[in-house]
Amino acid sequence: MRYLIIGAGAVGGAIGARLAGAGQDVVLVARGRQYEALRERGLRFEAPDGVRVHRLPVADGPEAVGTLRADDVLVLCVKTQDSAAALAAWGAAPVEGGGTAAGRLPLVCAQNGVESERLALRTFQRVYAMCVWLPATFVEPGVVRAAGAPLTGILHLGRYPAGSDATVREIAADLERGPLAAPVVDDVMRWKYAKLLANLANAVEAVSGVLTDEEGIALFRRARAEGEAVLDAAGIAYTGPEEEKKERADRIRFEPFDGAPRGGGSTWQSLERGAGSVEVDYLNGEIGLLGRLHGVPTPVNDVLQEHANEAAGQGRPAGATPIADLVAAVDARIRVP
Repeated sequence: MRYLIIGAGAVGGAIGARLAGAGQDVVLVARGRQYEALRERGLRFEAPDGVRVHRLPVADGPEAVGTLRADDVLVLCVKTQDSAAALAAWGAAPVEGGGTAAGRLPLVCAQNGVESERLALRTFQRVYAMCVWLPATFVEPGVVRAAGAPLTGILHLGRYPAGSDATVREIAADLERGPLAAPVVDDVMRWKYAKLLANLANAVEAVSGVLTDEEGIALFRRARAEGEAVLDAAGIAYTGPEEEKKERADRIRFEPFDGAPRGGGSTWQSLERGAGSVEVDYLNGEIGLLGRLHGVPTPVNDVLQEHANEAAGQGRPAGATPIADLVAAVDARIRVP
C-alpha cells in the first residue's frame, strides 16, 4: 500500500513520519508554506527517540500526484472545516485501471470530531474511522514534534459506521511496524465519541490557555458533563474513562525532550499560528447540534464555541482571554431566562 497523507500537519506529519520510518511508501499532501517547506527541506520529525528528516514525495493536490494507484490509501488529516473541499478534490481523482478514488480507494478519517466520516460516506464507498490519541505539535513549516513515549500514538481503527475488514487490518499492521498502536475494533465510533468529549477542552485552552489551574479544569468538566448528557439523550455510546485508561496504560506518556513547555491541542495551535479558522463547530458545535436535536440545553458548549470562533476571526493569539472572563460569560448565558 501507498499512503497519501492529506493534510501533513501535526498529526498527519507524525503518522506519515512513522509510516515512512517503518519503510512504508508515503506521499505528503500540504498547502502553502507547509508544502514549500516539505518540498524544499523535507519533514523534520522530532520525537523522544530522536530527530529524523524524511525526504518524501510532496504534493499540493491530486493533480500533482497524477493517476492514483489501485493500492493507495487516502488518510484524511485536515481539520473538519476543510474536509468537504478535500473530499471533493480527491474523490474525483482517477485511479489506474479505471474509476475514481471515491469509488475504489479506502479513505481513513484521522481527525477529531465525528462529522468527516458522514461527509465522506456521501461520496466515498470505503470509509474508515480513526480515533487519534497522538500528542503532536506543528512547530513551524516543515517541522513536527510528537512527545508521546514509548508509543507515539494509539490509533483505534474500524470501518465506518461499524465493523472491520481485511483492508483495515492491513492498514493497522502497517501502522504498527513503527511505534504506533492501531487496535482494530468493530465499534470505532464509540471511541471517537469519547474523544469528542475530551476535545471539548480544546476551546477552553484555545481561548484562555492550557488547562493548568482548577478554574479551567472545572469549566472543561462542565462542558464534558453537558456533552455526556447530550450523548446519553441521543442514545450514542462512548467509551468511559476507565476503559480508555486501561487501553492507554503506560503505553503513551507525554515526555518533553527538548525543554519546551507543553503547548495546547489542535485548536490552541490553530490560534497560535493564526490559521483564521478553528474546528470548534465540529467539537463543541457537535454537542450543541445534538442538544438541539434531542432537547438538551448546551449553554456551556455554545459559549465556548462562540468565543473560540470569535478569537479565530479576530486573529487573537491562544490564551488571550482570562479564564475568569470566560467562566463569567458561561455563567451569564446560563442565567439568561
